[in-house]
Amino acid sequence: MPRYVAFLRAINVGGHVVKMDALRRIFEKAGCAEVETVIASGNVIFSSSSKSEPALAAKLAASLETALGYEVATFLRTPAELAEAARREPFELGDGDRLYVGFLSGKPPAAAVRALRDCATATDDFRVLGRELYWHCRTRFAESLFSGSRLEKTLGMPTTLRNVTTVRKLAAKCSV
Repeated sequence: MPRYVAFLRAINVGGHVVKMDALRRIFEKAGCAEVETVIASGNVIFSSSSKSEPALAAKLAASLETALGYEVATFLRTPAELAEAARREPFELGDGDRLYVGFLSGKPPAAAVRALRDCATATDDFRVLGRELYWHCRTRFAESLFSGSRLEKTLGMPTTLRNVTTVRKLAAKCSV
């Protein structure tokens, strides 16, 4: 069965607390196998016999909403796609700089990418490569004037962010 990594938005942030064993059960009830959660921020590695990634993402999102009572944007990547996202280095990082990877459901329109690039400042810069957004933040996330909600508004589509260190750990775990 094909393996996937799910990146879930709104898990253990903003008052939405979800135990990892409960999250695993939701995935198993949705027909997934070999379910493993990694870090309590909505990262799930699993296998599925589904032939359609978009249909699988929609099914999981619906299962999560039913079980948790709120919408959970769900972004899937194969281990190969995740490895590619983890290998990319779209910026030269300095000491104290941070790199975040935003997972998107599809490639954003060119106009949205241009609008995001226009938001670049001395503190924040952005690159969109396929279905991933890379955010170079030259300060702490909490100190940036930019935010995940502003990213979504600018791109016109949902995203969920992970620190590149988390993305690389997940990619390494999937390659084993």
